[in-house]
Amino acid sequence: MTARRGAAVKRAAPASPAPAGVAPAARGRHIAAMPVPIRVARAPDGVLAYAIPVPPEALPPVAPRDLEAAWDRARAAAAAERWGAPRRLLFRRPDGNSQEMLLADADAACWAEAVDAAHDLGTLSGLSLCLRLLALVEVMTRARWLAGLYALTPDGIDLHPALLRVAAAMPLDAGARFDETGLRRLLSRPIPSGVSP
Repeated sequence: MTARRGAAVKRAAPASPAPAGVAPAARGRHIAAMPVPIRVARAPDGVLAYAIPVPPEALPPVAPRDLEAAWDRARAAAAAERWGAPRRLLFRRPDGNSQEMLLADADAACWAEAVDAAHDLGTLSGLSLCLRLLALVEVMTRARWLAGLYALTPDGIDLHPALLRVAAAMPLDAGARFDETGLRRLLSRPIPSGVSP
């Protein structure tokens, strides 16, 4: 399974002016303390669009058990041919520009739908879980040395706990993928996950 991921960078609209009568310092402290939600809308063509306030590399870690459960749910959804809608992800870069990623591949859309049903891709944690799942599939297709960390079984692929721990905790790169060199380094030593299993 592969996900088609665009890397087009577009100029973001300027921020709206601050409300009158609010001191700039106080205004900045108040806004910084509030979590910024993901905005989700369905386009007329059926594509789900997500406006995400952070870049892919700032998405939070997830619990390894959630990643493993998402893997199993996505695999079951694909086997049952429960296809999902394409999704357009618009990440806000630190410089204010936006970065677009399209999950239009049938398998990626199916897996995203399965994760969304259980974890809500309209949250940073749900989106992080989905993109880590897709990044794990992607890196397994190009990093042959990972073959010892998963097993083909009659029911599909079983993932080694060490691989799950790293994939749950390691930051994604700007393309929402796992850096193969960093992955190899982390897997060569004991892994503090930073989140509960």
